[in-house]
Amino acid sequence: MTNKTKQHEPLKILFADDEPSLQETMSLELPRMGHEVTVCPDGLTAIAALERNTYDCVLVDLDMPGLNGIEVITKTKEMAPETETVVLTGKSSFDTAIAALRQGAFDYLTKPCKLAQLQTLFARVASKRELSKKCAALRHQLLRAQGQPELIGESAPMEAVRHLISKVAPTNSTVLILGETGSGKELVAQAVHDQSQRAERPFVAINCGALPETLIESELFGHRKGAFTGADDHRVGLFEVASGGTLFLDEIGELPKAMQAKLLRVLESGEIRRVGDNESLKVDVRVVCATHRNLEQMVESDEFREDLMYRINTFEINLPSLRERTSDIPALAEHLCRRFRGPSVAGKSAFSDAAIEALQSHSWPGNVRELANVIEHATIVCDQPPIEPEHLPQRFGLRSAKLGPIGPVTLRELEMHAINESLQRHNGNKPAAAEELGVSLKTLYNKVNQASELEKSA
Repeated sequence: MTNKTKQHEPLKILFADDEPSLQETMSLELPRMGHEVTVCPDGLTAIAALERNTYDCVLVDLDMPGLNGIEVITKTKEMAPETETVVLTGKSSFDTAIAALRQGAFDYLTKPCKLAQLQTLFARVASKRELSKKCAALRHQLLRAQGQPELIGESAPMEAVRHLISKVAPTNSTVLILGETGSGKELVAQAVHDQSQRAERPFVAINCGALPETLIESELFGHRKGAFTGADDHRVGLFEVASGGTLFLDEIGELPKAMQAKLLRVLESGEIRRVGDNESLKVDVRVVCATHRNLEQMVESDEFREDLMYRINTFEINLPSLRERTSDIPALAEHLCRRFRGPSVAGKSAFSDAAIEALQSHSWPGNVRELANVIEHATIVCDQPPIEPEHLPQRFGLRSAKLGPIGPVTLRELEMHAINESLQRHNGNKPAAAEELGVSLKTLYNKVNQASELEKSA
């Protein structure tokens, strides 16, 4: 039986040693192993290289002029905590090995070491690096996964969406999902990922309109410590976190023009550059984008790059609004009710016919997100099923003729009602709604996101 060696991603290695023969050997042999190497003759030169670029592993001789190996390790851990360090020395000293490990060294090798030893060492470094990325991706997914609804509905428009997902998911094509705010675009992106060959790798999502312009580049590509004011530590960007998997760029239409150019370069080259780095990193990421805006109109008004629009629109999926698939509302309402309350009695609906009729009669400017808000309210008010029309929230606009007004309305409910009505009037166009409401686009995003977070945390 043959053993297959697991293939790891190549490493960026910084090698520092004052022996010219070793410098030459490493500059030839490490690239043959598939790694990228920078060779330095001493510790000071190595630290200067670390100030310019990011490395996965620093392999450093213990005895060098200027800074010795222990000092280089100490400085490396201060400048780049995620970089692994290995000491290489001709002195077989247990005390020196312990000193190196205490300073955070990953391992310790004694000269002369064989190339096979180096290859095994780098495989271990790569394994740890990949595990760290998986852990970061899992943390990111867990933060978003609580209360995550499923892609529910058997209406003709939803069946068409499922068909398109099944066609594009097995490919590596970039996907553009179009649909109104709250219609479930992230669920479609998740379904594309889940049905792809990348399903076992990370799915990472970011809302391009919810971050300050000054932080978007760092969030996507990462940064080096000291790259800008406030960059107190190294940061791994979401492109790296999503390596091997899928990166979902929600509200791509809100991406600033300067970042659009940088994103286009990444999509075309498959390389990113951390803020403050001089060298690029290869990434293997499938990008799925979504927006509620008309990108062609944005191109005409010079708000969006035409070349980027064509680059992300390889395959388009149009997600219907909730009012276009009202036949799905009963199933959605039951699903959301189970999410908030738990399973209902087998064979018994959690809603009366009158409540379902009321839900299907609503225009749903906030789409499924608004429906989730309404169902959560109803499950709180209604002690025992079935849910009746009088259990629906006051901002929902329903009244019982016999009971009259149900109770006082909160300021948050009034705000969301005004926001939803404005979004409906402007067909989901957030900038237009923000202008009508007299608030900034950032404030509008915060209000919508706060409502969404409250729904998930309840």
